[in-house]
Amino acid sequence: MELEMSKPIVGIIGNSYLIDEKYPAQGSGVMNVEAIAEVAQAIPVIIPSLPRCFSTRDLMSSFDGFLFTGGRPNVHPSYYGCEPTKAHGSFDKNRDEVVLPLIQACEKQGKPILGICRGFQEFNVAFGGTLHPEIRELPGRINHRMPPEGTLEEQFAHRHEVQIIEGSEFERIFGSRKILVNSLHGQGIDRAGGRVLIEGFAIDGTPEALLIRGSIGFCLAVQWHPEWNASSDRVSRPLFEEFGTALRLPPN
Repeated sequence: MELEMSKPIVGIIGNSYLIDEKYPAQGSGVMNVEAIAEVAQAIPVIIPSLPRCFSTRDLMSSFDGFLFTGGRPNVHPSYYGCEPTKAHGSFDKNRDEVVLPLIQACEKQGKPILGICRGFQEFNVAFGGTLHPEIRELPGRINHRMPPEGTLEEQFAHRHEVQIIEGSEFERIFGSRKILVNSLHGQGIDRAGGRVLIEGFAIDGTPEALLIRGSIGFCLAVQWHPEWNASSDRVSRPLFEEFGTALRLPPN
């Protein structure tokens, strides 16, 4: 009798929020959970962004890979050498304390990681890059923020094209140098970190896809939200499938 291989376990970074505007809670969108379970074919486990509850070493020894999700609070600008302003919005320093050392540890050991939206920005900060608090204010940039009204289908609809660098890892994954993506972010990369390689740009020049140079494992991030329609979208599905494949490779 052939034994079925156990599925890899993926830690999904959670976000803080309030139930009934008073009860502290941690959670993640169902879309993230379903993308990991149904497309990456892994077991999704939500990790609370509470650094007092565990160490980076605890997480590294407990999971096969991690998904760094989007979230409304932004990375605190002190992590990239800037003073906070009103334009920077709200922050979640507890999440910052969990994710920034975890990204660095995963990259060093070759543990597969995928970043989405805020996660994309966290990758850049973790490797010495900076962020701009409101990219739509930059000359020639379009508004990348989520439409304030409408159904989920309307808010997560394709909004703009991303141009993928020829010969890049993302071109290999997508099989194309032009893709359509949604757009739900206000911040964006200002200066890329030293090992951050941008492999995809929006039509206005905004960085949209990155990897970390010299990584020994899967270490990719995107600014858009591929968890939306992950099982059927022609861009989202191959990205999560590739992540799932990386989760099953022998440890480096």
